[in-house]
Amino acid sequence: MVEENFAGNIIVVLANLPDFLRTPILKKRMIEFFAISDPEKKQMINNALEAGPTIPFQSFSKLFKTWLEILTILPEDQRTELFSRYINEISESPQKLISFNLDGILEIFLSLDDEKQNIISQSVKKIISDLDDEKRRRLLIIIPDNAQKHLKF
Repeated sequence: MVEENFAGNIIVVLANLPDFLRTPILKKRMIEFFAISDPEKKQMINNALEAGPTIPFQSFSKLFKTWLEILTILPEDQRTELFSRYINEISESPQKLISFNLDGILEIFLSLDDEKQNIISQSVKKIISDLDDEKRRRLLIIIPDNAQKHLKF
C-alpha cells in the first residue's frame, strides 16, 4: 500500500503557481504557523522535511526561494523561531537533511540579493551558535563546506 504524500502534493501545487499567487499564499501560511500549537508546528516541519526531497527539484526550488524571500521580511523573532524549529529538528535527526539536494539549495540561497543573503545568514549563524555543542557538531557534519563558507560559519 502506497502512503499518500499530501504535504508533498500541496507543496508541488503551491510551487507551480505563478509568483503573484504563490507569494501571498505562502506568506499567509507562514504567518499562520505562529498561531498553531507546538505539536502542530513540529508536525508541519516534519511533513515539510519528509516531503521536500520527494518533490521535483524545479518545483521545490521555486517554492524554497519564495520561502526564503518571505523569511527575510518577517520580524526577526518569527524568522528565528521558524529557522530554530527546522534546525533543531534537523540536529535531532540529521538524516532528514541528507536526502535534500544541498548544492541546489545553496544555489537558491546564492540567487538571493546580498541583503537577503545577509539577513538569512545572520539568523542561521546565531541559531547554530546557540545550539549545545553536540547538536551543533551533528548539524555541521552534514552541512557541506561550501554552504558553511557562504553562510559564514
